[in-house]
Amino acid sequence: MTIDGAIVTEQGVTFAIVIVRPSAISTQAEAAATRTSFQSQTRDFHGLPLILAAQDSRGVFTYQGRDDIVRFLASIDASRIPWKRYTVA
Repeated sequence: MTIDGAIVTEQGVTFAIVIVRPSAISTQAEAAATRTSFQSQTRDFHGLPLILAAQDSRGVFTYQGRDDIVRFLASIDASRIPWKRYTVA
């Protein structure tokens, strides 16, 4: 299986972002389960703060995760994020 995501280093903090369906961030419990699944299945993201990103029908992102990183991501255009495909075990 492949997923779309990114590993970003900004202001000395390295973190990962994964694009998910909106339902994956609909509740805190669902977001936590989704995050745990990706961190355990994707070696590239292991040990990094993981931000979940969901797009609405207009392509606008909503981020879920560590507050300081979410605030940063909300302040930039998503086209600046170095998206790529990752293989999940």
